[in-house]
Amino acid sequence: MDNHTPELEELIKQFSKLPGLGPKSAKRIILKLINNKENMIKPLAKSLASVYKNIIRCRDCGNLKAINNKCICEQNINSYDKICVVENLADMWVIDSSNIFKGYFHILGGTLNPNENYDQKNLLIDSLVKRIKRNNLKEVIIATSATVEGQTTAHYIEDAIKSNKIKISKLGQGLPVGGEIEQLDDGTLISAFKNRVPVSSD
Repeated sequence: MDNHTPELEELIKQFSKLPGLGPKSAKRIILKLINNKENMIKPLAKSLASVYKNIIRCRDCGNLKAINNKCICEQNINSYDKICVVENLADMWVIDSSNIFKGYFHILGGTLNPNENYDQKNLLIDSLVKRIKRNNLKEVIIATSATVEGQTTAHYIEDAIKSNKIKISKLGQGLPVGGEIEQLDDGTLISAFKNRVPVSSD
């Protein structure tokens, strides 16, 4: 694969954009796919086309849903009094798999930069406020990362929801400064949730 065709060059370029993959790793994956065209490329292409066509982001909670189906946040399968606010789906998945939290999730879809215009980020903060009121929630756990952007986002959320007279808490000890939620192990997450601290209402 030293002399790549335009098709292969484009495929390598696209795979290299994936987290944890560089050009060398992308080439190895593509070589594996090409050597198994019928068993791997064909079903993979079909699955990707189906996801592209049918899977969308829920406008209420930020989770993924089938385009013609109700999202889990609309199904009322469980009744909780807490909601955990995270930056992205990867954060939700790692928290959910740790089994430390039983409640609703709200996926913002990113973070805010201190210098950005809040209205231009398309974060689901307005829908968070609506979910708090609709579900009569008692606690909001802000589980954004301990980065500058994550903490900026946390402060903005606090300001947006504090008028609801609801308990607001943030993850406590165990969350390292500058750390991202999806990179944490279960033990660290469990410690962060158990030691979450109330947010001042000043």
